[in-house]
Amino acid sequence: MSGNLGNPVITQIGLLVHDIEKTSQAYADFFGVEKPQWFWTDAADIAQTEYRGERSEARAKLAFFDMGSLQLELIEPDDRPSTWRESLDKNGEGFHHIAFVVDGMKEKVALLENKGFPLLQKGEYTGGRYAYIDTFKDLKVLIELLENDR
Repeated sequence: MSGNLGNPVITQIGLLVHDIEKTSQAYADFFGVEKPQWFWTDAADIAQTEYRGERSEARAKLAFFDMGSLQLELIEPDDRPSTWRESLDKNGEGFHHIAFVVDGMKEKVALLENKGFPLLQKGEYTGGRYAYIDTFKDLKVLIELLENDR
């Protein structure tokens, strides 16, 4: 598979919200599905979050809807520095990213940075890691890379 990511399949769409309870219920009602339970992202000692090259204690409430081949992620950030908080403050609620599953996170991030797509935020989660890449200039969207432990 060629291309920068080695995988052209969008696995997730992320949306920023002010009230995850209310928005989760609205999605559940609209689609006639069960409302998922939201949860906090891992604490800083596990998450090791870096935002714009600096360590950040940022956390967010997350809720996931499995919508066939695509997952919808609702994100309600705390007030600490993060791409979530910055985007919610600047652009309001709504679209944040599209995500792709990758192998070789470090190599993919380095490749993209060498092509002029800077790493915006990265962190760990139980079972893997993520990175938000600023591809907005060319692709008009933020891309999230997800690498799950095998």
